[in-house]
Amino acid sequence: MYEEIFTNLDLSPNEGKIYFSLLEHGESSISAIAINAKIHRRNAYDAIHRLIDKGLVFEVWSPSENKYGAVSPEKLRELLGEQQRQLETAMPDLLKKYQDTHIEQASYIFKGYEGMKNIWREMLRSKTVVHTLGGKGQWFDKRLASANNMFFKEIQKQKISFRILFDHEAVSRFPQLVDYYKGIGKYRILPKDYSTNCTIHIFGDYVVLYTGVRYGELDPDSTFFITQSASIADSYRKWFDYMWDLSAKK
Repeated sequence: MYEEIFTNLDLSPNEGKIYFSLLEHGESSISAIAINAKIHRRNAYDAIHRLIDKGLVFEVWSPSENKYGAVSPEKLRELLGEQQRQLETAMPDLLKKYQDTHIEQASYIFKGYEGMKNIWREMLRSKTVVHTLGGKGQWFDKRLASANNMFFKEIQKQKISFRILFDHEAVSRFPQLVDYYKGIGKYRILPKDYSTNCTIHIFGDYVVLYTGVRYGELDPDSTFFITQSASIADSYRKWFDYMWDLSAKK
């Protein structure tokens, strides 16, 4: 009876039996305790002294044979409270270790203009610097104008900034592109031989890879491959920094 409660309070099975026996029978000798709790006398003696150390049992001295009594069960509440205090003290360090090693990861796909809007929402939610590799200005497709205007108003409101590595041809083919980022971003130009038909965005814990992008246009059937992983996003940012340092300043 009550074994699970005693176990949860870090009492051994023998300690639980002895404590309950003393509650039932009152002050008892070691011999009586062993009989009432149905455990070996030597085991009873060891467990009794552990209970004394925990403050759950007291010893009554006698010229003939010492007896032992149970402290009020209210003491169990104190033990529980002490466990809670110890847990709260340890919690910050435990959470830090969890956060340092626990990686939330997911991979999924968005498509088309609605997929582009979903990515913008995630960018606004992350409130972090947006890194763009292989920028082509596809965000400024005329068919996205209304959503794009709302997105950039929120970008300015939340003071989100950009670091962009444009394809070599991007600015020459789409000259007004750089005007969109005045005051909210910095950009550089990739070497001519490194232009591609892909774009990558890194923000927060996300890496987004685009297909179906052209200069100043977004294909209605574009596919966006999204990876959510703090570790992967941090790796892409490091590679981005390396390419940033090697690219021409504008």
